Amino acid sequence: MADKQSLLQPGWRETTKTVNGLSLHCVEAGAAGRPLVILLHGFPEFWWAWRHQITPLAEAGYHVVAPDMRGYNTSDTPQEVAAYSLDILAADVVALADAYGAARCCLVGHDWGAVIGWWVAATSPQRIERVVLMDGPHPDVLAGQALTHPTQALRSSYVALFQLPWLPEAALSGFDFASLKTMMKGSAREGAFAPGDLAHYAEAWAHPGSLTAMLNYYRALRGRPHRGEPARVSAPALILWADGDAFLERHVAEAGLALCDHGQLEFVADASHWLHLERPAWINARIIQWLGEAR
Repeated sequence: MADKQSLLQPGWRETTKTVNGLSLHCVEAGAAGRPLVILLHGFPEFWWAWRHQITPLAEAGYHVVAPDMRGYNTSDTPQEVAAYSLDILAADVVALADAYGAARCCLVGHDWGAVIGWWVAATSPQRIERVVLMDGPHPDVLAGQALTHPTQALRSSYVALFQLPWLPEAALSGFDFASLKTMMKGSAREGAFAPGDLAHYAEAWAHPGSLTAMLNYYRALRGRPHRGEPARVSAPALILWADGDAFLERHVAEAGLALCDHGQLEFVADASHWLHLERPAWINARIIQWLGEAR
């Protein structure tokens, strides 16, 4: 098994916060009292998704917090599907900002972290300064985009598989999570994952209850109520979208942009779905520039 402590870099520290009755494990950097930036990882990563972003953001003057979202790694892992509704996931983020004493914060999200970031920005606009949303759809647009674009429906077909009980857990956990490792490496550009990286992910997936919890993010979508008009985002939003994303097409990003009052969409060349790992220097510079416009 990989050594968890070896993941921490100089200047990083581990904390645990009680959020909505759950314990969330976080890694943070930068001085408390600086502007708070919360980094929201996606499926199937954990806080370590942001290993290339934490230090540069802290050095740019931010208090950076990268939580293990509920159900992931060493954060608490409730097993009921209802515990992963989008409203609850968004409430976790607001409560995490509360735990750090921040009336307002900035969010950076990737994949599911971006989905949650969209929803926090839409439902708690008074708490958000700016958001950066990377390769994750606005939750009110993906179903419609899949219905009108058959190729997107095909790319999203794994979501239907994840609705099944126990079978996805069995398929994904077999042979030391070989399927998940293959999915990540196969959808990434060469060099995105260094030798040994996927062993760290596998250690997080093996935490008791984590795999079911991770899948419950998708299962909870099935019971999501229809809310009428799509929710708009008033906070300044930067959408970064890889041109080589194997899971999400460009029109999904464009549909999200149409729901932003102050949005900007940029397609990132020479990147896959894992753009934050593949082009960290460019991504970091762009995030820092965007967030800095609020200071």
